[in-house]
Amino acid sequence: MGKALTVRVARPSDLAEIDALLSRAYPVLLKPHYPPSVLVTAIPHISKAQPKLLASGTYFAVLDVTDRIVGAGGWTATQPGIGARSARATGHIRHVVTDPTVVRQGIGRALMDRVIDDASAAGMRRLNCFSTLMAVPFYVSCGFKEIGATTINLRPGIDFPAVLMRRTL
Repeated sequence: MGKALTVRVARPSDLAEIDALLSRAYPVLLKPHYPPSVLVTAIPHISKAQPKLLASGTYFAVLDVTDRIVGAGGWTATQPGIGARSARATGHIRHVVTDPTVVRQGIGRALMDRVIDDASAAGMRRLNCFSTLMAVPFYVSCGFKEIGATTINLRPGIDFPAVLMRRTL
């Protein structure tokens, strides 16, 4: 962006702003990579901020010079969707988003640097990620490797194609 970015721990009070970011970003960013039939069913389920993540201490907000949230994301020791801890020392990337008007300006990179540093400091030795189809090149640039195609069941009858990725810390 050419301007200073601030990456800080997200707060429950960020809920409305992150919810709005997800709601405006996912429809725009995912549209070229998914058929309309997938988007119409998936977007309502994935474009809502998750209060538990915002209160976790491992979910972050990226603020621009005006203190507007332009990115968000984090990690947890529990696996998305099932809430159970997975293999020891394995963290999971969670709900990453960048404002579609400012992609490719260092926001995602600043966020992932913070996430990776934080997970490593907490004793994680690897990070798993369920990447959207459009984000695979970004995660590869952050050191993740593709494990394979997968499907995320959002609700009965609503499946979302993704790519399982992994990074050793």
